[in-house]
Amino acid sequence: MGRIPGSKNKRMWIREGDIVIANPWEIQDSKADVTWKYTRPQIEWLERKGYLN
Repeated sequence: MGRIPGSKNKRMWIREGDIVIANPWEIQDSKADVTWKYTRPQIEWLERKGYLN
């Protein structure tokens, strides 16, 4: 389960299948803060370079 911080809350929508960077909470390992969401061109570039399988 992830939480989008207030500064990005209104601008970022996360759907199932999206690729994001998440930082886990120190207190609860089952929760995290979403730091970054990749766009479709960024995901394609990561796949071409072999960073995503």
